[in-house]
Amino acid sequence: MFDGYDSCSEDTSSSSSSEESEEEVAPLPSNLPIIKNNGQVYTYPDGKSGMATCEMCGMVGVRDAFYSKTKRFCSVSCSRSYSSNSKKASILARLQVTGKPPTKKAKVLQKQPLVAKLAAYAQYQATLQNQAKTKAAAVSIEGFSWGNYINSNSFIAAPVTCFKHAPMGTCWGDISENVRVEVPNTDCSLPTKVFWIAGIIKLAGYNALLRYEGFENDSGLDFWCNICGSDIHPVGWCAASGKPLVPPRTIQHKYTNWKAFLVKRLTGAKTLPPDFSQKVSESMQYPFKPCMRVEVVDKRHLCRTRVAVVESVIGGRLRLVYEDSEDRTDDFWCHMHSPLIHHIGWSRSIGHRFKRSDITKKQDGHFDTPPHLFAKVKEVDQSGEWFKEGMKLEAIDPLNLSTICVATIRKVLADGFLMIGIDGSEAADGSDWFCYHATSPSIFPVGFCEINMIELTPPRGYTKLPFKWFDYLRETGSIAAPVKLFNKDVPNHGFRVGMKLEAVDLMEPRLICVATVTRIIHRLLRIHFDGWEEEYDQWVDCESPDLYPVGWCQLTGYQLQPPASQSSRESQSGSSKQKKKAKSQQYKGHKKKRKMPVGKKPVSLSSLPMSGGVRRSFSGDEELTPPPYRALPAQTALEAFPPPSTSQEFRPSLKTVTTLQLKDELLDGEDYNFLQGASDQESNGSANFYIKQEP
Repeated sequence: MFDGYDSCSEDTSSSSSSEESEEEVAPLPSNLPIIKNNGQVYTYPDGKSGMATCEMCGMVGVRDAFYSKTKRFCSVSCSRSYSSNSKKASILARLQVTGKPPTKKAKVLQKQPLVAKLAAYAQYQATLQNQAKTKAAAVSIEGFSWGNYINSNSFIAAPVTCFKHAPMGTCWGDISENVRVEVPNTDCSLPTKVFWIAGIIKLAGYNALLRYEGFENDSGLDFWCNICGSDIHPVGWCAASGKPLVPPRTIQHKYTNWKAFLVKRLTGAKTLPPDFSQKVSESMQYPFKPCMRVEVVDKRHLCRTRVAVVESVIGGRLRLVYEDSEDRTDDFWCHMHSPLIHHIGWSRSIGHRFKRSDITKKQDGHFDTPPHLFAKVKEVDQSGEWFKEGMKLEAIDPLNLSTICVATIRKVLADGFLMIGIDGSEAADGSDWFCYHATSPSIFPVGFCEINMIELTPPRGYTKLPFKWFDYLRETGSIAAPVKLFNKDVPNHGFRVGMKLEAVDLMEPRLICVATVTRIIHRLLRIHFDGWEEEYDQWVDCESPDLYPVGWCQLTGYQLQPPASQSSRESQSGSSKQKKKAKSQQYKGHKKKRKMPVGKKPVSLSSLPMSGGVRRSFSGDEELTPPPYRALPAQTALEAFPPPSTSQEFRPSLKTVTTLQLKDELLDGEDYNFLQGASDQESNGSANFYIKQEP
């Protein structure tokens, strides 16, 4: 398993590769310095122990990790290349001196000039690496680091298994603490990239706190990294790929037999499966492509949809540009499994209002998205007792997601869809009605907030406080929607109060922020954006595609908004104090100021004038263009890659942790076995809403 860890005796005078050479090889001086870094000088091996330098490529490493019995080469390829180059060098040297072909007893010229060049190059590379590390450290101090944020506050992050729509969400398995991986060795001054084995100390979403093997309880060199990153590999990858395993410089003299140490430490330990990186890559292939056409909610008129075109795809999130936008800045961000997007023709099929585009025909290159790519809704039976117009219920206000309001069913559409209006805040023309499906987790039966001790927002202008449903139904001559018609399924989601995650600010859907779960009611989560006041909190379903594990932005290349500092909040809110005072009589949900990206000035946002002087719109970013995001590498999957119809459908059979079985017989690194453990299985539960019945 461990390439180069040889248990044979060290007094053999020649290697198998050098014996094949006909020429006699002259020994190189043992006192020639190769790399000098931080006051430590590495030299050629002295035949006993310590460091060794490859006589072919000049790479420095632990002697025990080198290839062959004499430890002269770092790999088989270097040994063979040296044997071949020795013959060429001998012939060229003989021809240059005498002009005659060399004899069989001719010796290879000393390679001190070549070694000197290698030493200078190695010194130069080491200097560049030190400069890069210094620069990276400066950036991490100024920027936001999930690892530092979690460590300094002892936070706990939501596990990846809570997010079925995220990469590896359905096949994360039992990746946990003590799992071993092979990672780059950063405690090293070598000019080439080397690796060492580390164990997971703590998990935070995709991020893991790792500790190099051999440090025991010493946390001095612990570091955070993304488990799904390209530099994280299962144990055994280095042996299969011909990469050297070199212990960190801090502990390189702690053990004389590193191979025996690793065998002892790794026997029975768990590691990632060999195809882990492949599974990560597959889970990050998305069926939506640029130029696809969809129907999406009109952010200025919630009651209707418009045609939009996919402009870009980042981690499954779509930047949609409305088709009739002339300058292509009128856009909207959402996840590909969002309930806000539908296939072309959906609005007409269920009777939903639709804004026809001024464009009479599709532009060149644009094509309709296949219907099977969209999230499927649960089929319902509307033939029996069903929702009716005028029925009352409680619903999350789509324009102020921190509140649950008194609402009314304004229209019943086909396929179980309902048009909902917020009492006391509706426009005269119904332009702010919002479409919810009957099984939506964002609508609740009458009395839900009272039973679960949630503040219910009464209709604007309603004076009989505290609000009582019995009195309100009698005064309005209305009836409550039957409790049995609502969705009462509660999955075993795994969220806990206090868990950290990355969440979309649905009032500015282009922003993803550092967030915390502050309350859990059945399947309903209260999401708080770190550094912001509670008025910016949002009620979100536990299966919302707008929630992501810690490290998702880093993995996909999306821009993460760090927690807001007090100074940035004050600077953004100071300019609007007078405006807020002037609007003190307005509905709470509409005077709320949207969050802006940290470090950016507030922008005057346009919205739609509503009845009673109240302005309501779905998103506050009508006049904003999205921030520049780091471009992702081109997807390698074929266009015909079969996409899942829902986020729940992608369930590859991956057992994501393997158990290492290391025996003394495997010292030569020839064979190793993996015993695969079972993946975690998420089970669904159920819960009922208990509603008080008043006489």
